[in-house]
Amino acid sequence: MNNIPQWSCEKFVDETYSKAPVPGGGGVAALVGGIGAALAGMVGNLTTGKKKYAEYEDDIQRILAEAKALQDDLLSQIDKDAENFYPLSQCYGIKAETDEEKAAKEEKMQACLKVAISAPIEIVKLAYKAIKLHEELAVKGSKLAVSDVGCGVVCLKAALQSGWLNVMINLKSIKDEEFVKNVESELLPLVEEGSKLADEIYEDVKNQLAY
Repeated sequence: MNNIPQWSCEKFVDETYSKAPVPGGGGVAALVGGIGAALAGMVGNLTTGKKKYAEYEDDIQRILAEAKALQDDLLSQIDKDAENFYPLSQCYGIKAETDEEKAAKEEKMQACLKVAISAPIEIVKLAYKAIKLHEELAVKGSKLAVSDVGCGVVCLKAALQSGWLNVMINLKSIKDEEFVKNVESELLPLVEEGSKLADEIYEDVKNQLAY
């Protein structure tokens, strides 16, 4: 399955609602993350060129470039998640009756599990980076668009945590303890720090909007 990001919003939602295996949680996490990154771009575009924010212009240009790259990378994970999950879904259906067949299936299953979590792992990393952009925009972005900073971090926190859940569900079945340990040591700090930072940014935005 390819080009899911090219679907209409309605088709994406309908396919997610159906019993089709993809898009599922991973694809939704990637899409929501892409939207969160796009909101960083929106705030940047509404800030650039404004005299009031001239001191931040170089930073805004950098943020715009990074937000676009993150947006594109997150959307690309929708197809990657679908493609990487397919071998695992096929693996579950393999018949294995003899010990030899069971061993062969298990070996293949272990390989497929590692492939299946690769996109969610990337989603977590990308969402974390995009949250950091909104941290800057809460200070340097146009105050007329600060609510979009808050909306962006809410989306990205959802992508971050959803990506991690899609890692967890398969990670628990992987028997390679060193692999599991490495994934956890790399991602858990991002999930914890990114979630906390998103909450802080959200509260900051609420305070800026208070009346």
